[in-house]
Amino acid sequence: MKKLFALIMVAAALLAVAMLPSLGIAADAPAKIGLGHVTSIGSSKDKVVAANGKVTPAVAQVDTTMAIVAFDAAGRVTHITIDTAQTKVNYDEDMKVTSDLAALAQSKIELGDGYGMRKASSIKKEWNEQIVDFEKWMIGKTVAEIKALKTKQRDASHIAVPDIPELASTVTITVQDYIEVVEEAWNNAVPVPAGGVKLGLGHEISIAKSTSSAAQVDNVFAGALFDKDGKIVGVIVDTAQTKVAFDKDGKVTTDKAGEFLTKKELREGYGMLKASSIKKEWYEQMAEFEKWMTGKTVAEIKALKTKQRDSSHIAVPDIPELASTVTITVEGYIAAVAEAYANAK
Repeated sequence: MKKLFALIMVAAALLAVAMLPSLGIAADAPAKIGLGHVTSIGSSKDKVVAANGKVTPAVAQVDTTMAIVAFDAAGRVTHITIDTAQTKVNYDEDMKVTSDLAALAQSKIELGDGYGMRKASSIKKEWNEQIVDFEKWMIGKTVAEIKALKTKQRDASHIAVPDIPELASTVTITVQDYIEVVEEAWNNAVPVPAGGVKLGLGHEISIAKSTSSAAQVDNVFAGALFDKDGKIVGVIVDTAQTKVAFDKDGKVTTDKAGEFLTKKELREGYGMLKASSIKKEWYEQMAEFEKWMTGKTVAEIKALKTKQRDSSHIAVPDIPELASTVTITVEGYIAAVAEAYANAK
């Protein structure tokens, strides 16, 4: 009788484990990680001269939503971080840049209460608090289940607000872009070895290359999975160089509805191959650098010996094992990975 009871208990336990995916619970450790993004310049504004001569200066705005997501073997989210950078380049009446070109832009998470949503929020929650609650809701679900979320349109600026009881008091932001980047992360996901326990997202955003005729936002972002000792199990780095061009009258000439691709998405279209001394495109060199970082701690990565090749390449790897594979300058990528570690959860 005892043996029969024991067998029943084992069978029940096995059945419970088998049912975990259907219950929306991630049963396994990370098996894949993916990086997703969506970029828009739709909020950029033309210079406007009113009938009375009053001038409203032009503004370039690049909105990039980023996500690093870990998935288990069943395709369910185990770890996730989403962030958004709304980066502005301001101009004066004469189309001279007034923004500080040397300053690094901050994301919504970094801004925290400085983003200013709490006062306007019906639930009195800041953006960084709401996105954490939305991330928690996604844990244990597949992309298909996440995409099936019931939403409602609150107004023209909030077209997909969650419309389910469990999120009613925690998430009132519009979530279509966040779901899109998670789906892209899944579509781009790559296998990682066992041992990952913390996942982090980091970035570095610069407007330094902006001019009077075109704003340029360079967003380096990195997602990394770390083991219990802080060593990288898997890492993905990408860069979005987004330009907003203006004509002589301060009108935006870049297609506001256009698709803005990252360096990895551009592949050969980025155009590094011809200028490369090792005849490798950016995405190929980054793949080699990601391989080199895997298995190392952030401290070991930051200790990489580098050299200055010219004013645009101030930190090129200077070690034999990368000499024939990585000739790009890597300071921004290392900074983004270091931030990913600092933010890992």
